Amino acid sequence: MVSSEERMRILKMIQDGVISAEDGIRLLDSIEQSVKREKDGQPVEEPGRAAKFFRVRVTDTNTGKARVNVRLPVSVLSAGMKMGARFSTEIQGLDPSDLMQLIREGTIGKIVDVFDEKDGEHVEVFLE
Repeated sequence: MVSSEERMRILKMIQDGVISAEDGIRLLDSIEQSVKREKDGQPVEEPGRAAKFFRVRVTDTNTGKARVNVRLPVSVLSAGMKMGARFSTEIQGLDPSDLMQLIREGTIGKIVDVFDEKDGEHVEVFLE
């Protein structure tokens, strides 16, 4: 659901003549769909907005506590992926070119969601 602050901002833009009523409706619908997709766990493409951060969260499935919660600027991601792939065979399954393509497309949200039952870990990767 769109927050009341966002709605008021859009209504103010309509009132001030910055956008038309039709544009306001489309904007509200677009925001509503974006929020719904994020809640469904689907990545959201936002062509006008680029991801600024790459987050990796690893949670212990037994205790529910976060083992790792790292947030990195997207600008250092390319070098980090190349260096990290040398040290971890698990990272090799995540193609750096696919990740960079998602960033270029403006994808925001969860892009990886894996449960590792052997190690008791829940791994999530986000573009924020």
